[in-house]
Amino acid sequence: MALTRSAPAAARTTSFEVRAAVRFWLIAVAGLVFLMVLVGGATRLTESGLSITQWKPVTGVIPPMSGGEWQAEFDRYKQIPQFATLNPDMTLDGFKTIFWWEWGHRLLARLVGAAFIIPGLWFWRQGQLKGALGRQVAVATGLLALEPIVGWWMVTSGLSERTEVAQQRLALHLMIAAAKFGALIYAAAGLGERPRPGAAAGRGFVISARLFAAAVFCQLGLGALVAGLRAGLIYNTWPFMGSSFIPGEAFKPSWLQAILNDPATAQFDHRLAAYAIVAFAVLQAVAASRAAPGAPVASRALILAAVAMLQVGLGIVTLLSLVPVELALAHQALALVLFGLAIIHLRATEIEQGRE
Repeated sequence: MALTRSAPAAARTTSFEVRAAVRFWLIAVAGLVFLMVLVGGATRLTESGLSITQWKPVTGVIPPMSGGEWQAEFDRYKQIPQFATLNPDMTLDGFKTIFWWEWGHRLLARLVGAAFIIPGLWFWRQGQLKGALGRQVAVATGLLALEPIVGWWMVTSGLSERTEVAQQRLALHLMIAAAKFGALIYAAAGLGERPRPGAAAGRGFVISARLFAAAVFCQLGLGALVAGLRAGLIYNTWPFMGSSFIPGEAFKPSWLQAILNDPATAQFDHRLAAYAIVAFAVLQAVAASRAAPGAPVASRALILAAVAMLQVGLGIVTLLSLVPVELALAHQALALVLFGLAIIHLRATEIEQGRE
């Protein structure tokens, strides 16, 4: 009789342990993606992204090991426009500095791939990646496969005619990484503890959470355009851009071309989106606190509002300080934190509403 009673308990314990292992794996890979994005941001800010002019997915993991190999790598860099236009006086030691940033970024990308694929295959063989979780992991897998392809496509845009990568491709590269990060967080959040009875607020909060996560995701893309166009180095004033709220050269010659190619427009769009996100976050927090005071949905909404306001404040300080690398990276890191929290809020709200 004791054995009959203990068997289901043992099965539940095993199931819980496997579920926790899968969740740990997803969170760990998301952490690596977070780090990879930050190193990628540093690579952009230090103008290091074009230092490696070849794509060697396997052998590229080994850096130059001798003086001759370093010189050969430097000579290849000398053949692209960035060297002739921006760095004609660069020494071999200076080249090594930018090389290590790009090499580190690519190494982290490989580590992300290994950390995702190897345990993922094991969990799949054990039958742990089924149903909704399996579909979520499949989405993350597709994004993982797409990321290096778009990354190299981005790099090629700066090897022949430009002195930097195309800002549109940079934005796409970042948004794929952010989507991958979000997909992993979403899947992991779905494996957490189930909400307590009575924890749900109105069904409209699911829509609100989705819209907020989408808004933060789009803002990440606008931020990438700012970085790619070096738009943070102009109009280093706030709340106005120069002497006006909207700079005179913005949205010319056409609004679509300006959004993608004009630094002043890119900065204005990024500012305006930041204000909208903060307003959205505050309204969401107020509505949740009134509809379900003390409930988890209200607590999460308040945290999102606080982080959104902190992010805007950090962005203003970064702009007024002429975008030092340290503040710019902190701004990017907090943006990813905000996006991750928005995804957690979305998934938890869906579960509370019974929308698995």
